[in-house]
Amino acid sequence: MSRLVLVLGDQLSMGLSALRQADRDSDIVVMAEVAEETAYVKHHPKKIALIFAAMRKFAARLREDGWDVRYAQLDDTQNAGSIVGELLRRAEETGASEVLVTEPGEWRLIDKLKHAPIKTHILPDDRFIASHQEFEDWAQGRKQLRMEYFYREMRRKTGLLMDGADPVEGKWNFDHENRKPAPDEVDFKGPMEFQPDETVEEVLALVEARFDGHFGQLRPFWFATTEGEARRALAHFIANALPKFGDYQDAMLAENRFLYHAVISAYINIGLLDPLEVCEKVAAAYDTGDVPINAAEGFIRQIIGWREYMRGIYFLEGPDYPARNELRHDRDLPDLFWGAETQMRCLSKAVAQTRDEAYAHHIQRLMVTGNFALLAGIDPEQVHEWYLAVYMDAFEWVEAPNTVGMSQFADGGIIASKPYVSSGAYINRMSDYCKGCAYSVSKKTGEGACPFNLLYWHFLDRHRDRFKSNARMGNMYRTWDRMDADRRETVLVEAEGFLKRLEAGETV
Repeated sequence: MSRLVLVLGDQLSMGLSALRQADRDSDIVVMAEVAEETAYVKHHPKKIALIFAAMRKFAARLREDGWDVRYAQLDDTQNAGSIVGELLRRAEETGASEVLVTEPGEWRLIDKLKHAPIKTHILPDDRFIASHQEFEDWAQGRKQLRMEYFYREMRRKTGLLMDGADPVEGKWNFDHENRKPAPDEVDFKGPMEFQPDETVEEVLALVEARFDGHFGQLRPFWFATTEGEARRALAHFIANALPKFGDYQDAMLAENRFLYHAVISAYINIGLLDPLEVCEKVAAAYDTGDVPINAAEGFIRQIIGWREYMRGIYFLEGPDYPARNELRHDRDLPDLFWGAETQMRCLSKAVAQTRDEAYAHHIQRLMVTGNFALLAGIDPEQVHEWYLAVYMDAFEWVEAPNTVGMSQFADGGIIASKPYVSSGAYINRMSDYCKGCAYSVSKKTGEGACPFNLLYWHFLDRHRDRFKSNARMGNMYRTWDRMDADRRETVLVEAEGFLKRLEAGETV
């Protein structure tokens, strides 16, 4: 009896556990572009196009490899509109009574498959370095689940940048060398771009017709859609940008959207690139002397450190994690996140980049859009759904912990030891956004004062009971307490006025 082998849009890996366990001679691969997966949040058109184009090419590759692939395009008249619906349709079509699937990266879809009216075997996704059990074992009994210590275990396990039992060059982490402000010039022309072929153009036409109401620009579309293209993009990054990636990985420029970033996270997250192989190539570039340690270590830490740690937290904490709201923030996400006019140049530039590219790097997400959302008290579930929708690399297993935990502190400190909040000074130090802004980053109060300056103290004041005993925040509160009482009152009144204008939909 044949079985169905479900391959999802973020599982485009020839070594997928479901494919390894299946029988090419008798089992049938099911792949489907379904409306339900495009609509639970309104995904960026570029994200939808990337996944559909890569899926179609992966299906063709499987057929060339001898698999019987039943593929449903979004506009197929027989398309059932959901993953489970497609499985039931193909089961009736083929007589199959069982399904093999590699575990999805989202509790929502896991639950649907577990309760599907067809016997479904969910296999571990072993494309990750740490299994669920390994992460649970590491977390067991720890008072704090800090990424740094998990990362060291991943270094030991993989042997990456190790000299026997010790880290190369005597340190685990070179992050203090990776905080240089934006350079005057960037000599990297950007990530490798690929001209859309016939398959991609067909997908782009479909996405234009069906998702023109979604936030985001579809064209130009220049992304890799096959494993071979993704590997070329990686090689281009390692040769031309990685040597300076470490130095400037936190920097931001208004007119340069990529600086020295790889822009390959989406390729890794949908399965076109193997994360361990990526790290091995970066480590090899360090070994040959082509890349300095701070760049190689900083890049590898993002993958075997943060990426693996975020997945571990997501599955450890359970299905309710994305809805957590420990700070009780309840303000609606303002329209400026969807491109409405704002006089804050940093937010305007970050949101415009997101609209155009379906991409922003980690500091833009954490310290511009995320920082503002946290300071303004925006509902973290709405923030989470925004990040999940607008970024090409956003899948819930990695996006939710980054947003709910790291960015919004909505998990109460499981991930972050303190909230990632800052005044305008940090943004000014790490970017050129403040130049030409309608607000003055040097003004703390009064007409034209930077909203980040006002909201920063407003946030600390309203959450004082929670954070006053936090050892990492003591200096902040001591500075606030040293201010003249009248000045403190002015800050709070002006911050409240700003928030009221924001809520009223006024341009701020």
